[in-house]
Parts: sequence; structure tokens; C-alpha cells
Amino acid sequence: MAEFEVVVIGSGAGGAPVAHELARAGKGVVVLEKGPLLRPQYQTPDGVSDFKRDEMFATGPEKRITVEGMANRGESFYSSHVEPDLNDEPHVYRGPDDRDRATIEGYTAQVVGGGTQLYGAVSLRFFPEDFTLASFNRGRTDLREDPRGDIQRETRDWPFTYDQLESYYAKAERLIGINGTVAGQRKPFSADHYQKPVSPNPISTYVEAGMDALGLRRYRTPLAVITEDHAPSGRSAPTDPDTVKTAFVNRYGDPLGLKSNTWVSLLSPVADLPNFQLRPNSHVTHLASRGDRVTTVNYVDGAGRPREVSADLVVVACSAIESVRLLKLSAQAGGDFAERIDGNGLLGAYFLTHCFGGAEARMPRRYDKALSLDSDWATDAGGEPDFLREHGLWAGATMYNNTSDQALPISLARTHGAADLDTVWKVFVNDNQLVGEAMNRWLDADLGTRLSVSFMANQVPLRSNRIELHPSVTDKWGRPVAYILKQWHAHDRYLMDVMARRCADIIKAGSGVEPESPGGAYMAENALARIANHILGGARFGTDPGDSVLDPTCRAWQFDNLYVTDGSCMPTSGGANPTLTIQANAFRVADHLLQRL
Repeated sequence: MAEFEVVVIGSGAGGAPVAHELARAGKGVVVLEKGPLLRPQYQTPDGVSDFKRDEMFATGPEKRITVEGMANRGESFYSSHVEPDLNDEPHVYRGPDDRDRATIEGYTAQVVGGGTQLYGAVSLRFFPEDFTLASFNRGRTDLREDPRGDIQRETRDWPFTYDQLESYYAKAERLIGINGTVAGQRKPFSADHYQKPVSPNPISTYVEAGMDALGLRRYRTPLAVITEDHAPSGRSAPTDPDTVKTAFVNRYGDPLGLKSNTWVSLLSPVADLPNFQLRPNSHVTHLASRGDRVTTVNYVDGAGRPREVSADLVVVACSAIESVRLLKLSAQAGGDFAERIDGNGLLGAYFLTHCFGGAEARMPRRYDKALSLDSDWATDAGGEPDFLREHGLWAGATMYNNTSDQALPISLARTHGAADLDTVWKVFVNDNQLVGEAMNRWLDADLGTRLSVSFMANQVPLRSNRIELHPSVTDKWGRPVAYILKQWHAHDRYLMDVMARRCADIIKAGSGVEPESPGGAYMAENALARIANHILGGARFGTDPGDSVLDPTCRAWQFDNLYVTDGSCMPTSGGANPTLTIQANAFRVADHLLQRL
């Protein structure tokens, strides 16, 4: 088939909810996914998953960057089986010395399910204030580290409020399958669809005690992992709770299908409908248009053959960097696409990630951290308006402990001394004495003893932080790659310092141990990159066509049938992990599309 009612480009958090809802309503839907379909073991004829519980398989072998003109040419990088080879498809960022570097950051995963296959599954709602930060900060004179007034000038409210999105949060939590607790959260809930969380890992007792000692209301971190049978997706939970509690969930594809990635939770339940098609290994190259309508979606199939498909409605959800890149490549292809998609020059502008960081310490006892999920306890205390005004902060942060980080021997070694995805294994370059007996002593001291508390906060939106097409570097198909230009605002650095200290307070209050060098992402070796996997902005939505790329329904202003539903629509990045909000917004857009169809 070459004609559908809806074509969805991307199968992750932004695309799958749209496809799920429209397919269930009987609409003709095709999903084009660049990566392969990898199934959990309950979906395969031989009962063997396409994913493996294997640390080396998940990380991949060492490779070397060979991209011409890169300042880090010749350096090592590691990508998994669902991430691209940097030499084929680099993301490039401008470093602090104004030289370009290739980075693996910004590729969540190229696989059916997208980044929801590899993420730690933390599924928090945003604070109500996250949707109205322009209003919240209007007229404030107490903001610190903002000498030019960037916060009040550049911040925009979302085109809807938390209350208007709340029912879609509830819908996402019900259909996706999430465990956690409502009590202790400061976000209003109309319904509680959480499954019962598994018992915390004993190492998290220090975080529990620390939050209590500081008077911080806490709750079990919502995680997109089923602990009970999940009727909407037809998945069954194992009777042994330790099967659910496995540190292989974070940064690994889950062979059991317990992690609620969008394949098992949303796409698999509609996969057999006659009006639905999923086409994996389909790499979309550009969109073609006539007037205000996108007429064809051009892609290359798994055999390398050029294909095209057309639809009444086109939904782009490739993850922010690649969505912006696809729209810019389509503009290069000719016609009036460029003027319609970027007539105001804002496509790619206001690229966002998160201010994030935290504190870490070695606990006095060893614990089996492999028997855990990604996080046990969270607190919203970092988002209280009184706390923000006390510290002169423009926005708040969720804080939670990372229970499963460094849980396994290789993951401990891989991330020790590394602050980001580009510097894994870096400690062995910087500390070449860590061999032999010294290595044994280090493993004995650190394996099962490390505990961290992290925060996730809004980054100040700046027009200068943007995604462009690189002027000279191309991918293996000969097309310009994404060029990320990004810096941290002074207030970002200040916010990270405040929140990191608060994370350190939690650890010390609960354990008596002074954390080691609490800090934020801006301190990382490639601090200007720090795009990681929370990739947002670049095509923000709003109510003014002169001040945004998309309208409140995520439709491109000058197109009748083009929508963008991943994190690129966000005008601010939120005080928590973004996946659940992306999914909730995609369900909201799906309702609008159903009305159109």
C-alpha cells in the first residue's frame, strides 16, 4: 500500500500514542521506523528474545571516530546494536574551543519503540508550574544569575495548562503500564492507575531516611515497568518479584517485555489490525509538498530501495534533533517547503535538554544493586514555589535516587569517571594506575556501595541554542548531519549548583556520609554538548505564528496536514524526565486528529 489516512514517522514516545489511538479507531495508519523490530521472548516462536541480557552486547565494541574535520577524530566511542555508527551518521556539536566534535549523544535508539526501549523508565509528570513559567516569572525581581533578563524575555507558557493535560497523563499511565505511588506527589491526580511498586532495594534506605530527616515529602518513583498483569497490553507479570527487579532494565532492551516500551504497550496491541502497518528498517529521507499540504513521505526501505507513501495527515516524531533535521532536509529539497516550515526563522531554535546532575557517595555496606529498578524514591520538594523564591530560581526540579546505576561490574567500570555518553571508559585513560591489584581494590570498594541522588530541571530557553544542518559533514547517504549549537546559561549553572547541593544534603542526612563533588551537567568534559537523551525543543508550539513553529495542536502553522509530536514541540523542558509528558501530549494530539478524520 502507498496511501493511508495517517503516516507516523517514528515509533517512540511521540509517535506510538498517535498510531495506537488512530488505529484503534479504524483509521488507516502506517508507522515508518528507521530501526528494526526487536521482540521480547513472549512474542517469538522459539521463546528467545531479540534483546539479550548481556552487558557487552548492550554497549557494543570500541570503535574509532574517523569523521574528517572533527577535533575528536581518532577517539573511541561505543554504541549499542540500536544506535548508529558515528562514522555513518554523526551528530556534531561545536565545542568550547569553537571546534567541531562528533557525539553519540542525542540518539535515543533506532529501534521500534525508540528511546523507550533503552531508558530507565522513570515516568514522572511535570509540575503544574512547568506549563506556565513565563507567567510564574513575570515581574520577579529576585531571580539570580540572569543579568540580561533572558528568563523573562525568552520564556513562553505552554499553549495549555497542566489541568488541560491531566486527563491525558492519566490515560498514558493506564495504557502504558506504570508502577509507583501518588501519595507524596504535589501534582494533582484525577485517577490512580499506578501498579504496586516492588519493594525498594535496601541501599535506598539511606535516601528514604535522608528525605525524612530533611522533612521532604517522598513517594515511590513512577517507573514504566509492570509489576502486575496489564490488561490494556495483554502482558503478564511474573510471580517472582525479583524477576521484575533487575538492573538490566536501565540502558538495556528488556527481553521479558516488562518494561513498558511503546512497542509492547501501544503498538503490539494494534499490530494485527487490518488497517495498521508497521514498517521497520524504513529510513525517511524527506517530505515533499504542494502548497500547504505534504503530499509524499520519501523513504529508503531495508533493502536500500527508494519508496514513498502518502497520507491525509503526516505526523513527524523522530526525536527532536532528527525531526528538526528531517524538516530542514525537506526544505532543502525545493519548492516552498522552506518558507512554510521556517518563514519566521525559528525552526531549530530554542533547542533544549535538561539541567541535570546530583551527588554520589560510597555507602558503608555493600548491596546487590542488580536486584532493583532504576529508582526507588523521589521528592517534589525541589519544585515548591517557596523553595524557588528562597533561592532565586526560575524553575524547579524533581529529585530521585538512581538505585540501579553502576549495578553490574561492567557498567560500574564503564561509567566510573564518565559524565556523559561520550566519555564511557574514560577513567582508564585518565587513571592508568587502575590495573592489577588496584583494580581489584577499587571493585571491592565500589561495587554495590555507590549511591546517587539526581535532579532533573528546566533549562533556560535561548534562541542561540539551536539545531542546524552542518555545512560540510554528511551522513553515509550524502545528506548534511545535525549540527548542535548549545551553551549553558549562567542561571542554568546556578540552578544545577543549588539542586546538586540539595541532593548531597539528602545523602548526608540519611547516611552521615559526605558526598563526593556534587555538581551539574555543565561540569562534564564535553559540557557544551550535554544533550544526552532528553532531547527537546527546536520546533516549539505556541499561540502566535510569528513566535512558534507549531500551533497548539502541534500542527505546522503554514501546513494543513503536517504535525510534530515528539519533544521538539516543548517551549520549556520541564522539571522531570520528559517521556510521560511527550506521551500524554501525543494522546492529546491524537484526539484532535480523530476529530479531523
